[in-house]
This record gives sequence, C-alpha cells and structure tokens, in this order.
Amino acid sequence: MGRTSDANERLMDAALDLIWEESYGAVTIDDICKRADVKKGSFYYFFSSKSDLAVAALERMWVQTWKPRMDQSFSPSLDPLSRLTAYLESIHQKQVEVKQQHGRVLGCPIVSVGSETSTGETGINAKIREILNRKRRYYESTIRDAVAEGQIEPCDPAEKAGALAGLIEGIVCQCRIMNDPEVAHSLAETALRMLGAKQSTKI
Repeated sequence: MGRTSDANERLMDAALDLIWEESYGAVTIDDICKRADVKKGSFYYFFSSKSDLAVAALERMWVQTWKPRMDQSFSPSLDPLSRLTAYLESIHQKQVEVKQQHGRVLGCPIVSVGSETSTGETGINAKIREILNRKRRYYESTIRDAVAEGQIEPCDPAEKAGALAGLIEGIVCQCRIMNDPEVAHSLAETALRMLGAKQSTKI
C-alpha cells in the first residue's frame, strides 16, 4: 500500500496533536486529514467518525507512550517516595518544555478532552476514565508500598491515590488556564505533604 500503510497512525498522531493544541470540538475531520496528509476517503477506511479516531488515538497513546513511562517511573525496584517525587517533578518540567515548544501551556490532553467531552461523547469519555483509572493504580500501589515501609502515615491507599490524582489533574488544568508552568513548581512538595510523608524520610 506504500504511503497509505501508515495512514491510520498519521491520522491518530494528527488528531492527538490538534485536539491538544486546540480542542476536540474545534477540530474537524478535514483538519485532521490535512495535518496527517491523508485523503478524507482514507480516513473513513480506517475510522467511522472523529470520536472513533479519538478513542483509538488515546488508547495508542497509552500503550506506546504513557504506559512505558509509568512503568519506568513507578518501578517497584525504586524507593516509593523517590518514585512519587521524580514523577511529580517531571510534570512541572513537561509543562515547561511544552510551553517552550508550542509557545503556550497545553496542560494534559486527557484532562482537557475529558472535561470538554464529559457530557456529550460517551465513548471518548469512557476511554479517558479508563486511562485515568489506570494511572491511579500506579499511585495506589506506590502509596501502599510507602505505607508498608513507614514512609507515609497509615492510610487508605485507594483514597489517597484518588486525592493525589485530583491534585495533579487540578494543578495541570491550572497550568493551562494561567498559561504558566510554574503553577506546578511546588506540586511534589504539596503532594507529599498531603499524603502524610514523614518529614524524616530522605527523598
């Protein structure tokens, strides 16, 4: 098939980029095809709709990019609080890099699209909830390990993971709203304090 053999991947890449840079509602199938350099007829060969494409693109992003990164960041071979601290600090750094690259802060594609589609696009929103829940399981496992090692005060790891996810998602949203990556500068410190990390623990 030559160049068309990777058309579906180019469409998914283009969709993610455009939706993140602009919004799900503002981006059209024509916009996506133009960015991907794919004819509209080819779009419908691979995907039945824009929402079908978005769901496939989000899952691909998780499998190819986010899951490997989460597996590395939250490896059980690492000290629990070191896992959390490094991950939380990387969020601030990511926002800085995105602003340097795009000229503005874009926040998180999952959170941005999830907020926009929560009442209309049930398929997309179901996929976003699924991905967010996958991320929370990494937080929960790490908090559980930290409690077991006496690094965090005894707690319900699932409850704390939910609170941590809410803090992260809220801070990243604020970064986009304020167009300021420095909103996330103290995220690690704030999160560890919220989790009840013991002051004497070396991170």
